[in-house]
Amino acid sequence: MSEFQERFSLEGKRVLLTGASKGIGAAIADVLADAGADLILSARDEGQLLETAKVVEAKGRTAHIVSADLTTAAGARELGKQALEIYDAIDILVNCAGVARVAPFEELTQEMWDQTMAVNLTAPFALTQEIVPSMIKQGKGKIVNIASQTGVIGADDHAAYAASKGGLISLTRVLAGELGPHNIQVNSVCPTVILTPMGEKVWGPPEKGDPMKAKIPLGRFGQPVEVADLVLYLASSASDFMSGGTVMLDGGYTAL
Repeated sequence: MSEFQERFSLEGKRVLLTGASKGIGAAIADVLADAGADLILSARDEGQLLETAKVVEAKGRTAHIVSADLTTAAGARELGKQALEIYDAIDILVNCAGVARVAPFEELTQEMWDQTMAVNLTAPFALTQEIVPSMIKQGKGKIVNIASQTGVIGADDHAAYAASKGGLISLTRVLAGELGPHNIQVNSVCPTVILTPMGEKVWGPPEKGDPMKAKIPLGRFGQPVEVADLVLYLASSASDFMSGGTVMLDGGYTAL
């Protein structure tokens, strides 16, 4: 293996990935397994997790499945405890699970707000708090939080989602400062529209998608593998001097 390959290799690394059952999470599992990682895959849908696990195992890597309900802090903490029963330490934590409850502000219900905050912000906080001691003990670790373009700029009908992702970005920055002395790097990825099956359903119709694409200098939406490739960089030793970053993956949208 060349020095270049070694910098991006995750050979033997232990990864805990939430939201792994489909879309961006499934793509991340695929790419990290390709790089040599063994994974604990978590989501609510165990059936879909099995499909992701098959992809990981087809690459010769180990896949453990842990079904978890991240709508409560207790569920997130239980996931962390179960992960540390599987491995005595987690090398890489990817907080990918998320929900988007979209509505005009006047129509946004308390239930929609609370669920969004629980999954998108409270769960990463609680899960990370469970996992971090194992990283501190081994003197290294990587945490990648999947945030959103809307955590940086506003978007109509996204009050709860934007607030939760903005909070996740701020949490990322604080953790980068506090955990840096322990050689733990913490970064957030902020994608624009990504063409997962759900993204295709929402943004595929030209009347919906074309106005949004017109705001993106590259003139297109992103693909799940493009998010996964960025996560690979942030999870690998190639990014050892990068921490506290808010990485925009938006085709230039926020550059204008």
